[in-house]
Formats: sequence, structure tokens, C-alpha cells
Amino acid sequence: MKKLIKAAQYITRAGVLYLLAVTPRVVNRPDTGLFRKKYFAHRGLYDNLGEAPENSMEAFRRAVDAGYGFELDVQMTKDGIPVIFHDSTLERMCGVKKELGDCTYEELQQFTLAGSGERIPKLEDMLRMVGGRVPLIVEIKSEKKDVSFCAVIDRMLRDYQGEYCIESFNPLVLMWYRKHHNSVVRGQLASNFRMDGNHKNVIHFFMTHLLLNFLTGPDFIAYNHQFKEEPGRRICRALYGHPAVAWTIRSREELEKMSKEFDVFIFENFLP
Repeated sequence: MKKLIKAAQYITRAGVLYLLAVTPRVVNRPDTGLFRKKYFAHRGLYDNLGEAPENSMEAFRRAVDAGYGFELDVQMTKDGIPVIFHDSTLERMCGVKKELGDCTYEELQQFTLAGSGERIPKLEDMLRMVGGRVPLIVEIKSEKKDVSFCAVIDRMLRDYQGEYCIESFNPLVLMWYRKHHNSVVRGQLASNFRMDGNHKNVIHFFMTHLLLNFLTGPDFIAYNHQFKEEPGRRICRALYGHPAVAWTIRSREELEKMSKEFDVFIFENFLP
């Protein structure tokens, strides 16, 4: 009987610790009203076979003209300029075997995106073009421990007059915002990294199960919709009432299947 009681105590303690670990921000939460729009175009309304490739100014213009908010990816050039680009290397989109972070902005302007006339845009140029007409989900790309570059991105976004939020896979980015600009809506990007083939170390286990939420204090969870059953994701939505963002929805059929599991949908290759 004593063993059963001890086992029950251990299970109870483990359960409490788990709930504490996955707890998102619950005090002084900012307004997440930008999510009154349910659909956000992934990297703009893009077509990599045409003249509006992903993360290009033309793809963003098309999203704005269609009335969609959009998601975009921001990283830093060698000379410290925030640009909009997804991959760490230029090979897929520009046909060049170089790391983006090893190039200056001027060097990047030599290359076009997916054979179009579009080039890698600056964050500030995109913000000026959008002018607050649609809400933005700004993904900050970084696998580094040093995320002090967030200050440069943050200064630009502070001057922006429209609605936006930030998100990142890197928990250190969210922790930077928690310390330096806590009023910004921030989201934890995640997936089941073992199942999707991207598991690299123990940190990915913690990220899969959102066990670092107590440190990052996210206001929403953006999760790979293929792994919607993750308990931590569901707890953040059901228990704490935080918006659940699905990435990336690629058809009306997927959208219908996920309609009851998520609140906001990042989509591509079709119009919802």
C-alpha cells in the first residue's frame, strides 16, 4: 500500500511539474487581436515558378492586395542588415552555394529569387510597403546562442505602425523579447522534431513538448499541424486559452481537418 501511495505521489508531482513547464504567459498578456484574421499567407502569396517567389516583395504585395496577413522569415546579413529569406543557404532559391549569413546585403543583391526578377528584400523595405494594411507574423530565424541581433529587428518593428507579432523556433529569441520588449506578442514555433526528421539534440525534445514555455512565456503556439495531438499544445489552447496557430496548411482538405484543432492558419498553394 505504501508503494502505491509513493507511486501516486511521484505521478502527481510529475504532473504538476509538467503543467508548470508548459505554462505560457498568463499574467499581463498583450492583446492578440491581430489574430482576428484567421488566415496568413506563408511567405506571402508566392509562386516559385512565376514572378512572385516566396519571401519576395511581389509575393507580399499580392497578399496585401488580396487582404491577407502574411508570415515572413527574417535573418541577418554579414553586415547586420535584417533581410527576408527562409533558408540558411542561398542554394535552393538563388542557385548559389553560399550561406546567407556570410554575405553582405550588397553581395546578396547580385542574386535573384527562383529565376525571377525579384531579389532578397530588406525588412525595412517590406514594412514601408505594407504600411500597416495587414497584420504580420515575423519569424526570426536563428540557431545561435547569441541572439543580441534581435535588438536591430526590434528597433525596426517598434517604428512600424501596423499590427505584428514575432515567433521563433529558438527559445532564446523569445527569452530576449521577454526581457527587452515584453509587450510584444510572441509565439513559440514547434513541431515533433523526431517524427519530422529534424531532431538533433535534447533541446529538440524539450521544444517538441513545449517544456520551455515557463522560460519563454509565449502568447501563442505555432505548431506543425501534422502533429496536432501534442498534449502541451492542446493544454495551452484548452486550459490557458492561447491562440493555436497551424503551419503549414496546403489544401482545403487539410484546412477542413484542422478547423477544430487550431484558431489561426498559415497557408500556401491555395486560397482559403
